[in-house]
Amino acid sequence: MRLTRVHVPGPLAAGRMCTVEGAAARHIARVLRLSAGDALILFDGAGGEYTARIEAIGKGTVQVAVLERQLVDRESPLSLTLAQGVPRGERMDWVVQKATELGVSRLVPVLSEHSLVRLDPKQAQSKQRHWQGVAVAACEQSGRDRIPQVASPATLAQFLLGLSPGGTRLLLSPEGAATLESLPPPAGDLIVLIGPEGGLSEEEQRAARGQGFTALRLGPRVLRTETAAVATLALLQHRFGDL
Repeated sequence: MRLTRVHVPGPLAAGRMCTVEGAAARHIARVLRLSAGDALILFDGAGGEYTARIEAIGKGTVQVAVLERQLVDRESPLSLTLAQGVPRGERMDWVVQKATELGVSRLVPVLSEHSLVRLDPKQAQSKQRHWQGVAVAACEQSGRDRIPQVASPATLAQFLLGLSPGGTRLLLSPEGAATLESLPPPAGDLIVLIGPEGGLSEEEQRAARGQGFTALRLGPRVLRTETAAVATLALLQHRFGDL
């Protein structure tokens, strides 16, 4: 039976006791109904994971003995950032979850001219915390030992202005001249920009190309934004990564 994986902020060390709190503790006790003596896998996001054993379950906490570190590495060789136009409803949760499973290193929620989602600063902060939690849960499920960073939502202009020099930059576009087969291996960080439901405006696409983004098309059909994210990441991992 596959052991339950639990993220703990850490740092973890073999031979020590650890207290699991909050939602993770409730999940262990109330959903999984584990008890003292049951085995777990813990990870702190710094690489590797630890075998562990539940020692006691209290009100809102679980005491765990950290046993042995396992030097696993399930991270992609690609340094991959997804800049995703924020879709409506819970579809962004789905994108964050699947992008994490597919090995992204960083995810930037982008608000653009045609975005149907509008967030004030308080809402943006709340969404960022929520999406980071989705990424943590996806790491627990998928076996990843490093947690991708989910950035605070930013306008497209803010995102482009904050880019560091170098790397390979791709803009998904049905009119793109480049195809997956024509792409050379990425040099350094690989950044993928995908617009929201309404796509990016012509001016926004020009701004992205002005910052070194190459327009990439996947095929003759127009994909929904969440479909485009998963399809693009999977294809890039297959061609250049570890799928």
